[in-house]
Amino acid sequence: MPAPPNDRSSETLPEHRLIAERRRKLKALREAGWSFPNHYRPDAGAAELQREYAEADAAALKELGREVRVAGRLVSQRRMGRLSFVSIQDGSGRIQLMLSRDAMGEDAYAQTGGMDLGDIVWARGVVVRTRTGELSVEVSETELLTKALRPLPEKFHGLTDREQRYRRRYLDLIVNRDSRKVFERRARVISALREFLAGRGFMEVETPVMQSIAGGAAARPFATRHHALDRDLYLRVALELHLKRLVVGGMERVFEMNRCFRNEGLSTQHNPEFTMLEVYQAYADYNDFMRMTQEMIRAAAEAVVGGTRVTYQGEDYELGGDWPRLSMEQAVVEHNPGLDAARLRDAEYLLECRARLGLESDPPANAGWGKLLAELFDRTVEDRLAGPVFITGHPAEVSPLSRASDDDPEITDRYELYIAGRELVNGFSELNDAEDQARRFREQVRLRESGDDEAMLYDEDFVTALEYGLPPTAGLGLGVDRLVMFLTDQPAIRDVLLFPQLRG
Repeated sequence: MPAPPNDRSSETLPEHRLIAERRRKLKALREAGWSFPNHYRPDAGAAELQREYAEADAAALKELGREVRVAGRLVSQRRMGRLSFVSIQDGSGRIQLMLSRDAMGEDAYAQTGGMDLGDIVWARGVVVRTRTGELSVEVSETELLTKALRPLPEKFHGLTDREQRYRRRYLDLIVNRDSRKVFERRARVISALREFLAGRGFMEVETPVMQSIAGGAAARPFATRHHALDRDLYLRVALELHLKRLVVGGMERVFEMNRCFRNEGLSTQHNPEFTMLEVYQAYADYNDFMRMTQEMIRAAAEAVVGGTRVTYQGEDYELGGDWPRLSMEQAVVEHNPGLDAARLRDAEYLLECRARLGLESDPPANAGWGKLLAELFDRTVEDRLAGPVFITGHPAEVSPLSRASDDDPEITDRYELYIAGRELVNGFSELNDAEDQARRFREQVRLRESGDDEAMLYDEDFVTALEYGLPPTAGLGLGVDRLVMFLTDQPAIRDVLLFPQLRG
């Protein structure tokens, strides 16, 4: 390896001068013939070595004499004349490298003096344990693979500004081990969900992201223009309608886990781009899916925390056993003492309740009792539900794709799962009456024309698909990001998205 300039005093320079100094080093390396080599390969990881030799003492390691090749980012260094100790960090963890003139030779050792924190290096050597007891690689050969032109945060204590952590996630992952663990656990959640469904005979599919009609949820879509087709398209707001078309086609157990997009504001629970899991099964109903929801979320918890007890933001939640069920009307009365349960389907009474409860904003446009009840639930109950608890009995007015209850056609066979005051799952027995679906779509169009920009459009092709016959079917949608928040004890959705949308 060519020798870069070896000026240790540059460590104390201001950042802009430090970057200039590193560029000068890179220029000197290029002039000496160095060019970001790509033929050095590691054969061992830091965590693997730490795990394999955790109990081995210095004598045992010396007798073993195992030679390894490691690579990673330089994250600390202590230089003491003829001997230096540096640590590198790879994708699994850290390992110390012991550099010495005796093992490497005078010239090779001198060249290592030009390495800076953040550089990516390769090293070959023997696994040893130092006098202080730290597992190390005694290096006989090393090579600079990538020259870092920008310094890591001061003293490698971590990136503490949350906004910068989100904007420079790559830097956050380098310096904050806890952030990396969150995304490792996210991957385990996603794998556990897939394994759970595959083990029950569900097939994973993919459906269009760009759609001529954004349906399947009451949400404002993102619009785009396809110039070759000369028409407007929308980024999907849900996966539902295409997946139910597949059930019509005979694919009786399907799921998709993918990105959806909703043109809405930012909050601790909302990001315009998010991951949704939707599952559909023929010859099942919402009771079957409530049971499956319990089992699936428990499987994800066991994959991440190793059991059914989860601690979230200082509170303990037990996911074992059967979870309670509560109708929306029961929940509104329980959390708002003084409301008359017998009058909850009277729109005028609910408008009076809004005023009495201090809900200052205007009521939802063209609201009947169902929409007003749902608003009362959202604004006075939802965030009080510790859970896990299933909220059932959703009004038909706010459930345009759900099957009406046989016992009470004004409500639907629908449930939502709440944990820690947040909705995690929305599921229901699917509406498979094509004529009823067409009528509900027409009502949605009426609401949209009256100013409700989250009301659905009329999806003629979906109605046509239902006319060919959808078997009795149940479905659910699970907010993957919110589940990951809960299982990794993160307060905001931005903490579990690698690249969240930010203001400004």
